[in-house]
Amino acid sequence: MGTVSRDAGTVDRRRPTLLHHWLVVRAIFRRDFISYFRYPLNFIFSLISPFVWALPVLFMARAFSTGARNEGFAAYTGTSDYVAFFVIGGLVTSYVGSVMWGMGFSLRQEMWQGVLETNWLTPAPIVVQLIGRSLWSLAITTFEGIGILAIAWALFRFSFTGHILPALLAMIPVLIGLYGLGFGIAAVVLVTNNANTVIDLTNYSVQLLSGSQFPVRVLPRVLLAVSLFIPLTYGMDAIRGYLLGTKTLLPPSIEMAILLAVMVCFVAAGYLIFRKVERDVRTAGNLAFH
Repeated sequence: MGTVSRDAGTVDRRRPTLLHHWLVVRAIFRRDFISYFRYPLNFIFSLISPFVWALPVLFMARAFSTGARNEGFAAYTGTSDYVAFFVIGGLVTSYVGSVMWGMGFSLRQEMWQGVLETNWLTPAPIVVQLIGRSLWSLAITTFEGIGILAIAWALFRFSFTGHILPALLAMIPVLIGLYGLGFGIAAVVLVTNNANTVIDLTNYSVQLLSGSQFPVRVLPRVLLAVSLFIPLTYGMDAIRGYLLGTKTLLPPSIEMAILLAVMVCFVAAGYLIFRKVERDVRTAGNLAFH
């Protein structure tokens, strides 16, 4: 990315190109790919563990059902298919944890391994390194999500009666906006040197209040106000509306406009916060302190 000319005694400091960035991302992706499949039981556990957490919720929903329908649930959501409602929520929010752990926890791992400072001294931009670490998490989350979806369909025989393409389009601003949250989490990890607590608390709070397991309309007014402040709430609501025909909080077109606006704001704010924190910890000399 930069060359040194000994004869001329000058340094050619060319700015990295998109090709250089792509090579960095590819190298990080390949490293994480190899590391993941060194432990094949991880994949098996990742398919089983969501059902361990989901079964109590599904059994409770079935306990309140009358015949094949859950009338109370249908009154709030517009559909009695609580299994599909819950599966969609679980799949969407799995990407939240994927970005948080892929960007925030990877920094903590590098602190433990003692390679954070040396990695950040390379010509590869820090933000590109963070994005590279998150891409494998997104890829394996998608792969595992397809497997979980297939197993859940075989067990419960739910169906998506709506339109898949608009739902996929709604996922795009959700995923991009999550990078802003990921940058913010990475900044907090640099300051606190504590990834597990920060990510667990944030991940659980966002998943719970965005309505991954239930319609947010059932929340008390105070918590509902907090839920409506979380952009993921509108993303999840729009995706369910497209796939299941559920009652949406706002018209889907307005929810999409909110997601697009939040996507830009979140990414810009998260990036600026991370760069500010990164400069501060470099100046203080505690970049890899733990």
